[in-house]
Amino acid sequence: MYETSSITEKIKLFVIIFVPIFVTQISLFLMNFFNTIMSGQAGAKDLAGVAIGTSLWVPIYTGMYGILLAVTPIIAQLTGAKKQKEIKESMQQAIYVAIFLGIFVIILGALLLDPVLQVMNLQQDVERIAKYYLFALSLGIIPYFIFNTLRNFMDALGRTRMSMAIILLTLPVNIVLNYIFIFGKFGLPKMGGIGAGLATAMTYWINCIIAVVCVYALTPFRSYHIFKNWKKPIFKQWKEQLTVGLPIGSALFLETSIFSAVTILMSGYGTNTIAAHQAAMNFSSLLYMIPLSVGMALTIAVGYEVGANRLKDARTYTNIGISCSLLMAVFNSVILFVFKEPVASLYHTDTEVIELTSKFLILAIFYQLADSFGAPIQGVLRGYKDVRILFFIAIVSYWLIGLPIGWIFANYTALEAFGYWIGITIGLTCGAIALLWRQFYIQKQYAFKSSQLYESRNVR
Repeated sequence: MYETSSITEKIKLFVIIFVPIFVTQISLFLMNFFNTIMSGQAGAKDLAGVAIGTSLWVPIYTGMYGILLAVTPIIAQLTGAKKQKEIKESMQQAIYVAIFLGIFVIILGALLLDPVLQVMNLQQDVERIAKYYLFALSLGIIPYFIFNTLRNFMDALGRTRMSMAIILLTLPVNIVLNYIFIFGKFGLPKMGGIGAGLATAMTYWINCIIAVVCVYALTPFRSYHIFKNWKKPIFKQWKEQLTVGLPIGSALFLETSIFSAVTILMSGYGTNTIAAHQAAMNFSSLLYMIPLSVGMALTIAVGYEVGANRLKDARTYTNIGISCSLLMAVFNSVILFVFKEPVASLYHTDTEVIELTSKFLILAIFYQLADSFGAPIQGVLRGYKDVRILFFIAIVSYWLIGLPIGWIFANYTALEAFGYWIGITIGLTCGAIALLWRQFYIQKQYAFKSSQLYESRNVR
């Protein structure tokens, strides 16, 4: 990150930050996509097992990643305030937190995985594949959390192209490892869906090793000496990261898990309806990478400017990011409306499924418009380190408004399964409105504090 003096320079810097983040998020999305698709080539049970395992892993990972994401605004604000000496200690403690969270998730999985799978009442083979897929994947959880911590550090410095390069390098590695372990190549046994978990764990290790080497050896990261003179755990700094990270992680978990809840509630509908819902949801998740990436870029830019007390510049970046997200959402809406049938046919060949998917994709237009507004504002608030409100907005808008309204529409109107999508869209819209109000409020608070500080200095 660096200081800019004009809107043109700010737009250019924002694009430089945003594009690599977007490519990185798409690549991470594709990793789970290839796990599922390649497992499906091994058999229907392998496909089902990996799909179940992924549906359990993604909300947990998203929540934990939210906690690790606290590194971005913390480091961005320290950089903007030119407190480089504090960054080393902050990063060392963040790595401790990543290791702790990895151990916590592994223990939690060991205790709860069997009971959760049993409640789902799966076929024995599907349950076995889901269980051991997650077991194999867990071998890479700790290094993956360390990688994400280092990735957030690199991103906070505005070097988002580095994390993009790492993911782009390891995505084909993951595909090759999937091919080897799923189908049993080079003399190895055929592991099916379980092999996808092992391939993913090995990819996580490779991600971590490359990131460590980059931070240790490459400019500008090596100037911070993150891995030298290692200090013992300082729980006071853990508290700072968890104070920022827990609300972010909780909000992301609540947002992700509601889609899992909707999928479970829709299990009573026909196979074609469920298949269409899953296809439309998958494509919507792909579109969500845009506002999500905009939000992550805004966290970096806004955090840097807030740390430097350049509040006007922080507001300018906010306007640039939200405008960018909305423009891309409008463009996506037009494309989605015109090409809904071709998009639906990518997922299935059955005429009824394609027709149902097309209808879900029409609803996805309104759904992603709400997302394109809310996700960037979440990034802005993270930049200000104003994150506690995110949890409350998420639980109210998604779980107390969106899901109940969706359930009512699905069960008491002719909308049936489509009612859940309308409910979620309403919830997302309410959340976006609440987030916008909070953004204006926090910007006014910072402006007031800044003016008070200015006046006190003049009096002296």
